Amino acid sequence: MNELLNKCQLCPRNCQVNRNNKEKGFCKMDNNLLVARASLHLWEEPIISGEKGSGTVFFSGCNLKCVYCQNYQISHNNFGKKITIKRLSEIFLELQEKGANNINLVTPTHFVPQIIEALKIAKNNGLTIPIVYNSSGYESIDTIKLLNGYIDIYLPDFKYFDNKYALKYSKCTNYLENITSSLREMIKQVGTPKFNEDGLLIKGVIVRHMILPGLLSDSKKVIKYLIDNYNNDIFISIMNQYTPTNNLKDYQEINRLITQDEYDELINYAIDLGIKNGFMQEGETQKTSFIPEFDNTGV
Repeated sequence: MNELLNKCQLCPRNCQVNRNNKEKGFCKMDNNLLVARASLHLWEEPIISGEKGSGTVFFSGCNLKCVYCQNYQISHNNFGKKITIKRLSEIFLELQEKGANNINLVTPTHFVPQIIEALKIAKNNGLTIPIVYNSSGYESIDTIKLLNGYIDIYLPDFKYFDNKYALKYSKCTNYLENITSSLREMIKQVGTPKFNEDGLLIKGVIVRHMILPGLLSDSKKVIKYLIDNYNNDIFISIMNQYTPTNNLKDYQEINRLITQDEYDELINYAIDLGIKNGFMQEGETQKTSFIPEFDNTGV
């Protein structure tokens, strides 16, 4: 599986660097696993977190690197601890022992071969809880196909509808094409939502969309696309937690919080379109306290 890193094409960046030879492409990761935190997380969607929490594993590096990223410390600055595939498998089992409802792989795209090997080991040693693939949505179809049978719940972002925003804020030209095609493959693999007796999701897809300042019209296009194409087949999580970082001096147009009016308009738009399975955020989500502390906890 690790031979895929000899000429890395795991994501649409298609860098083709030899990560096994310590070369690094856009994600700035070689073949070493780098993890910044592994812990129970209570602030995911209720059908993921439940009362016990989701067993989140935050991987360092990122293949998208949005300028406004709230996890900038790990996605851009690459903070994290180097671990082996065997250690990753142990982390999965430790989270299960702590009562995690699932294993939640956060920003995993560039480490898919190593993750698959770790999952094989962990499953052979008693890992039974669902596996969540929590990503930016900027995916290669071939990589998603590799995950067939290993992932129970897909949790992709759907960040932009107009690629001009993807180019401006995430330096990619083909975001829409990739999220729409990879989303079809995700739904094909895991099917419509299925729940256990406690009401927790054990199979299915949740698509997240976080509204950005000034991009309400683009957000409406994202929501309309999802409802028109997949209304009953997925959950749609509409998020207002955008929090400006210290890295936006060149992007002043998004260097502010979302207003309640903007968010309410998007929620009402989704309701008017007939959204079936949705989540909205309430309360004070626009705080840095909602950003996990990356300190190698659990690693």
